[in-house]
Amino acid sequence: MQGYDLIFRNVSLPGAQSGSLSDIAVRGPHIAAIRPAGELEEAAGAQEIDGSGHLALPPFVEPHIHLDTVLTAGEPAYNVSGTLFEGIRLWQQRKLLLTEEDVLTRAEAVLKAQVSQGILHVRTQADISDPGLTALRALLKLKERVKPYVTLQVIAFPQDGLIACPANEGRLRQALELGADGIGAIPHGEPTREDGIASLDMAFRLAEEHGCFVHVFCDELDDPGSRFLEAVAQRALQTGLREKVTAAHANATAYYPDAYFAKLLGLLVRSGTQVVSCPLISSAMQGRFDPYPKGRGIARIRELWQGGVNVALAHDDIRSPFYPLGTGSLLQAAHMAAHLAHMTGLSEMEELVRMITERGAKVLGIEAEYGLQEGKPASFVLLRASGSAELLRTQPLPRYVVSRGRIVAVTSPPVTALMEEFATGRSSKEEAVS
Repeated sequence: MQGYDLIFRNVSLPGAQSGSLSDIAVRGPHIAAIRPAGELEEAAGAQEIDGSGHLALPPFVEPHIHLDTVLTAGEPAYNVSGTLFEGIRLWQQRKLLLTEEDVLTRAEAVLKAQVSQGILHVRTQADISDPGLTALRALLKLKERVKPYVTLQVIAFPQDGLIACPANEGRLRQALELGADGIGAIPHGEPTREDGIASLDMAFRLAEEHGCFVHVFCDELDDPGSRFLEAVAQRALQTGLREKVTAAHANATAYYPDAYFAKLLGLLVRSGTQVVSCPLISSAMQGRFDPYPKGRGIARIRELWQGGVNVALAHDDIRSPFYPLGTGSLLQAAHMAAHLAHMTGLSEMEELVRMITERGAKVLGIEAEYGLQEGKPASFVLLRASGSAELLRTQPLPRYVVSRGRIVAVTSPPVTALMEEFATGRSSKEEAVS
């Protein structure tokens, strides 16, 4: 009799025929076997769990979040206008108060909430615009602390710009020496178009020198004239960095003329540039300056995906100067994308789930160690849903979250009891008469 450390029995796998169930066996940190339900009956597991037909998925992937800004909404004030510009101004004030302990405490609390949501792979920004690199140092400590269970990639992000804030070039170099996984830029935040291009040249040059990825805040404006995405894609092609280049937000694509967008789409595909959209924050922040009818405010998710670009979805902000709401749930982000991107067809909703799992894993470059396959790390989630449409509709918390062979989160499903008169349709007085 072959023994396993853990067996989940009677689970539903993505793409399986209705009613077709499987068993997942874990040995150590890896998936040892995936078989049709019943074929592992002779195998014993030290721990066996009935999956009750729940859907098993690889863990959710968060490709763009600001763990340094989380839980600071209202400090020093709330963003009344709801604009990016006011959010940046408020964050510039709040980050003067940063300490490593402050960042660590807030970021770790949110990361634990993310794990309970089934997120086990995270790429976070760390603003390096302060001389002490406080946020970066704190998030690098957190990366090591959670390493046994969570993959955390840390980006050195020059929030105040590279040309507008010349000291940030040296800080990017220092951040890479300290252990940052990648670097960013914010070309649309620079004073001029020329400065934005210069900031991209600087970021790509550093990435080539250090062999790291580039994650650019790109065209987060409701402006058809903001066209840094083409410059990002061209540099991804010219440098050979290709899939190691990600453009986040890309809101201006919603305003581009169709002829120009068609040209841009071809360049994005040829270059391998990946796009991360943030539907929750974009839908709340963009369109503020539009007259009615207001724009939808997010990247052309459907058109980019259909054109061959790898598109992933992110939550982005949680209770910060940029967004006062947020739970961390990527299902919530995908649910918003279904509406804003007009992706409510069954195949489109299946694709939205891939955008918070497989496509996010591609952005992080972790495909080799990701997925529900024998021999890969035993990291997956079990959710009470029959498929993608129900998953997006109900947005359930995972029943179980497994990381590298160990159960790291369990959520008992809520139980609602209707009062008797509602359940039967008869009042208590009628019950007495009968």
